Amino acid sequence: MVKITKEAALEYHQSGRPGKIEVKPTKAYRTQTDLSLAYSPGVAYPCLEIQEKPDDAYKYTDKGNLVAVISNGTAVLGLGDIGALSGKPVMEGKGLLFKIYGGIDVFDIEVAEKDPEKFCEAVERIAPTFGGINLEDIKAPECFYIEERLKRTLDIPVMHDDQHGTAIISAAGLKNALEVNGKDIKKVRIVVNGAGAAAISCTKLYMAIGAQKENIVMLDSKGVISMERQDLNEQKKFFATSRTDIHTLAEAVKDADVFVGLSKGNVLTQDMVRSMAKDPVIFALANPVPEISYEDAMEARPDVLMSTGRTDYPNQINNVIGFPYIFRGALDVHATAINEEMKLAAVHAIADLAKQPVPDVVNDVYKVNNLKFGREYFIPKPVDPRLISEVSAAVAKAAIESGVARKTIEDWDQYKDSLSVLLGQETKLTQKLYATAAAHPQRVVFAEAIHPTMLKAAVQAKSEGICQPILLGNDEVIEKMARKMDLNLEGIEIVNLRHPNEQERRERYARILAEKRQRDGYTFQEANDKMFERNYFGMMMVETGDADAFITGLYTKYSNTIKVVNEVIGIRPEFNHFGTMHIINSPKGTLYIADTLVNENPDTDTLVDIASLAATAVRFFNEKPVISMISHSNFGSSQSDGAHKVRKAVEKMQEMCPDLAIDGEMNINFALNRELRDEQYEFSRLKGKDVNTLVFPNLTSARASYKMLQMLDADVEIIGPIQMGLNKPIHFIDFGASVRDVVNIVAVATIDAYVDKVKTRINNRNNV
Repeated sequence: MVKITKEAALEYHQSGRPGKIEVKPTKAYRTQTDLSLAYSPGVAYPCLEIQEKPDDAYKYTDKGNLVAVISNGTAVLGLGDIGALSGKPVMEGKGLLFKIYGGIDVFDIEVAEKDPEKFCEAVERIAPTFGGINLEDIKAPECFYIEERLKRTLDIPVMHDDQHGTAIISAAGLKNALEVNGKDIKKVRIVVNGAGAAAISCTKLYMAIGAQKENIVMLDSKGVISMERQDLNEQKKFFATSRTDIHTLAEAVKDADVFVGLSKGNVLTQDMVRSMAKDPVIFALANPVPEISYEDAMEARPDVLMSTGRTDYPNQINNVIGFPYIFRGALDVHATAINEEMKLAAVHAIADLAKQPVPDVVNDVYKVNNLKFGREYFIPKPVDPRLISEVSAAVAKAAIESGVARKTIEDWDQYKDSLSVLLGQETKLTQKLYATAAAHPQRVVFAEAIHPTMLKAAVQAKSEGICQPILLGNDEVIEKMARKMDLNLEGIEIVNLRHPNEQERRERYARILAEKRQRDGYTFQEANDKMFERNYFGMMMVETGDADAFITGLYTKYSNTIKVVNEVIGIRPEFNHFGTMHIINSPKGTLYIADTLVNENPDTDTLVDIASLAATAVRFFNEKPVISMISHSNFGSSQSDGAHKVRKAVEKMQEMCPDLAIDGEMNINFALNRELRDEQYEFSRLKGKDVNTLVFPNLTSARASYKMLQMLDADVEIIGPIQMGLNKPIHFIDFGASVRDVVNIVAVATIDAYVDKVKTRINNRNNV
């Protein structure tokens, strides 16, 4: 775990723009018309609609996606009562987490008021602004009264996350931990050390999932909470035990099955742990120092199932696993409350998610290959991208079924898909690609199956149903890697091209290639030698119909791959060149960029081919191409050779394709700004159109452009390179591509292969 210093933390918060969150406009605002619609006079119309029908505030404003994080600073993050203003960095941080994990906007509100009545009055007066309220860092017992009152008086979800967030996550963890060690929650003895807001809420939720009150012992700073004591408030009295034989923590934990610590560091000793029952569950949740360290607990009892609140140990109890998704689900159905049914739905959804196969992105973040349900993993990781769809959907469904939703959801699959799109885990384009590929899965050869990324991608692509993988490589090495990485290769074909059993196929491929290239000086022996190389052998599998598509590039240099593809596959007869395209998916829309890989310094004729290929590729993705050919000049403003070749290419394209929306040469700003372009160059064939395809004058500019976008904007998704113009579906992978990048290309390759087959069938039918 990285050590956080005071200097680093202060620099983080003050550097650049101070703080951690900002407000951004979501509508156009550049023109006078935009401003008139946004404010006066246009804004009057939605105001009047809301006056007539208050629920229309969800329709015309951000209310349905806006949460208030509200605190009076009386119990801040283990710092105690530091005051409302001092707690503002924490509330901003909570706002950041809401946004990045749930896509939820937040106003953090620090109320300088300790009196519960006055605090509630302040919150009640500002509540119409929000779709939900997250109470934060308010001390007990006042927090209980504040939450209960606001839940009664307001018609929007209210949740004190310090109570319920920890309760929901730890309840899910407890449910799974007891499943791992084979114990019945109705029979286990539970010790809860701490009696604050979180501890009380946690314990009540444990009871809701089956824990028995008579089996629970709670302690505060004075010891066991028992019926003998006269100093208990109402919340503590509820958990007072009738046992008179225990007074201390050491006495309470003896033979206990579960210890839950919500207190302070280093209060649970190794001797206490040794005294617990077989396979004990220990949740040491004090932060930053737990009640007992992970190392000490494991040393005392190797059979312990352990959770902490820290990121550097397994099974972290982290509220971020819950609150963004609970509010997301509540907001999406315009819920009037977050009730017990919704909290329990979140518990079960989180618990169930830990039992599902772990996505590759989670393994990558934690530098492991085989996270699976068990002692070391019974709580989902905070970075698991499935949390938003699984937990939010469960909460939304519970809200509808329990009668607190103003809005219903009919299509739950579509709702879950929309949540993935919301956070950029997937875009509508990638969802469509996967769905289309899964409808027509093809045989895809993975050239570099001994590369961990390629092997994971092949297994994932098969599990998602988008292809039937064929792995090229040493079968023993691949199977050993798969076992080490805990990957299931069942149903996946492995082809060891160097194995003696493949001699006949190598020789058959060699004869075909030698005959095809005999006028290029090829001999059978030379072709046969090449069949020991992955790219030659794999491409020949596609060329001969033994496979449908081919993926390569993680090990091989592009220049070598391009040489092989020219020799084995060749360029489509209607073109003299081939190229590649990258798709840029961003919140502002989709852009297609060409050529990003093959043609280093194209001349006019090559640019014509690239533009034609780009138009065909964009249509392949069911979009109408609107093409801008990029240069450093605008419509003849420069007579340089570079500008001239682009200008001539545009002229040829417009002559060849009179109905195609293509123009140039032009600067990138005119290409991407329709208003600016239309104002300055009314004669353009692109007038009134938004450009979706950019053809660059050379490889350097095209490649630099998409790489820069990739580095500068975390919300941008890059798909590619996608080949354009080859006779067969041969696709390349960028060096350093992630598993998801590879699977994206596999989906494209599968669709490419299927379309190729359909075209062939149509041509054959027409020729009969």
